[in-house]
Amino acid sequence: MAAPDRVVVAVTGASGIQYAQRLLAVLARQPLETHVVFSEAALDVWRAELDVPLKGDTPDLAAFCGVPGARFAQYRNAQVGAPIASGSFRHRGMVVCPCTMATLGAVAHGTGEKLIGRAAEVTLKEKRPLLLVTRETPLSLVALRNMVAAAEAGATIVDANPGFYSRPQTVQDLVDFVVARALDHLGLEHDLGRRWGERT
Repeated sequence: MAAPDRVVVAVTGASGIQYAQRLLAVLARQPLETHVVFSEAALDVWRAELDVPLKGDTPDLAAFCGVPGARFAQYRNAQVGAPIASGSFRHRGMVVCPCTMATLGAVAHGTGEKLIGRAAEVTLKEKRPLLLVTRETPLSLVALRNMVAAAEAGATIVDANPGFYSRPQTVQDLVDFVVARALDHLGLEHDLGRRWGERT
């Protein structure tokens, strides 16, 4: 029996929720299941950084990513009994986007805090890709050590640090650069910008 093609996306309270918005927009058009959990702080960032209305504490993810009719499996961060909290729930990888330094620390030290922490912990123990799209500057020594610890445990740090060789013209181009790196590490096809050495 073939394993279901699924990805897990966690959105935490770092600035840069546009990265999650674009990631979910691309995933909504992929032939796979996308399982999503927002931290409580991520909802506060949504309200602060986006013009997309947010009613209550249950996000309308189709509106969030701008893909009408998009369907996602959605969980609350307090929902620690959700399927994504179990290692027996198979998926191709998990992305924490954006990833706060607090979430990085929780992942680095395996605290399994709330659903996001537990899902990240089981992703590592099952040796599946765990991508942390960190968004902070400057980085403290504590954050740097946590990045090393998370990487040693098997996570991949996808720093929200866009390149400029593709001659970006808009903020969206910069967002796409980072999201493209995450999609690459999930093994998913996309057309988010020109790769190094490509003419078109």
